[in-house]
Amino acid sequence: MLQVLNPATEEVVATVPSTTAAEVDAAVARAAAAQRHWAAVAPADRARLLRRFAVAVDEHLEELAQLEVREAGHTIGNARWEAGNVRDLLDFAAGGVERLSGRQIPVPGGLDITILEPLGVVGVIAPWNFPMPIAAWATAPALAAGNAVLLKPAETTPLTALRLAELALEAGIPQGLFQVLPGEGAVAGDALVEHPGVAKIVFTGSTRVGKQIMAKCADRVKRVTLELGGKSPNIVFADSDLEAAAAATPMSFLDNAGQDCCARTRILVQRSVYDRFLDLVAPGIESVVVGDPADEKTQMGPLISRAQLERVRTYVPEELKGVRGAAPEGPGFWFPPTLLTDLDPGAPAACEEVFGPVAVVLPFEDEDDAVRLANATEYGLSGSIWTRDVGRAIRVSRAVAAGNLSVNSHSSVRYWTPFGGYKQSGLGRELGPDALTAFTETKNVFISTEA
Repeated sequence: MLQVLNPATEEVVATVPSTTAAEVDAAVARAAAAQRHWAAVAPADRARLLRRFAVAVDEHLEELAQLEVREAGHTIGNARWEAGNVRDLLDFAAGGVERLSGRQIPVPGGLDITILEPLGVVGVIAPWNFPMPIAAWATAPALAAGNAVLLKPAETTPLTALRLAELALEAGIPQGLFQVLPGEGAVAGDALVEHPGVAKIVFTGSTRVGKQIMAKCADRVKRVTLELGGKSPNIVFADSDLEAAAAATPMSFLDNAGQDCCARTRILVQRSVYDRFLDLVAPGIESVVVGDPADEKTQMGPLISRAQLERVRTYVPEELKGVRGAAPEGPGFWFPPTLLTDLDPGAPAACEEVFGPVAVVLPFEDEDDAVRLANATEYGLSGSIWTRDVGRAIRVSRAVAAGNLSVNSHSSVRYWTPFGGYKQSGLGRELGPDALTAFTETKNVFISTEA
């Protein structure tokens, strides 16, 4: 059994049966049978069922949000957005079903066409930091493209996934087509990755585990999409609106208690405005409301687990230099908002993914120095650039090795646009207008017209 703890209280919220390897095998068989029928459903009818699923999510949005608060410690405002994002992803994917078309390619001697066909059974291994939306990133387009989906949620956060599967059935999604398999990564996760009946694995999590999954998939020539770690820069130039940049900085790395691979945890500030920036940003960090995630006023909740709390602590020097906010004492996995200064750029907190409410601020001299520092990491997922100079914004955007950049903003993820990383931040892209094609095979057919 898996024990689900409330990160804010350490109380047991639920116990959930852990899926065995044999149960994964049976689930794959059910999914394969359901997928063959699903792929034959008329596109308009497939889209209609997905929209019904979206309506069911919308009707239970508050219930799903409250579940997310209890199992993941997310603030209620964030949790409502996450449930709404699942609804929107299903609607967006449904709109692509009837537009999933191939091409006609000019060739001599006949007609050449391409056909996009579903892969079959897709395995999705979702993380605990955003259990609902990230699961939907793959599930919605995979179903829309005609596949079956087996979703393995993280051990600590299975409840919203299980409820989504129930809502899918209530909405008319065929039995066996979308199944949730809670369990340990070393058991249920490995069984999904290694099963010959699973055509593709979509994994979101650590770079270390992603490499292991990629190696196992390579041995079976199995498709894989990986969304892995990040150490995203927040580059603040002297010509920027410094007040706006400073005001936006705290929640750029404190949202979800910093448990976000897109968190802007390396704040790079041009030296001529470095001291002024610190003066502006400090009050914002110190005033962040950390507490009960069910309280509407709370801005930051707890970390997910005791193990994560201990891990984050290892990155913060005993002799803290920087800015620190407040956090509750007593039960719960609490860590205060923390901004570290006077660190060497090679210090662990400056170049490794902390995955907690901790950021470092480093000075840079000029544009070239900013790019050098921004790229001085094995990751390349996201980042922000603050400047009033459009030419500089374009130059730096082209020079920074990251998959998702924002100018004068910290936005990284929109379901309308592609998302993914460079370097060890991952492989492949999710979301955006091409989301469905990532779950298809391209078949080429040539028809001779010669007599």
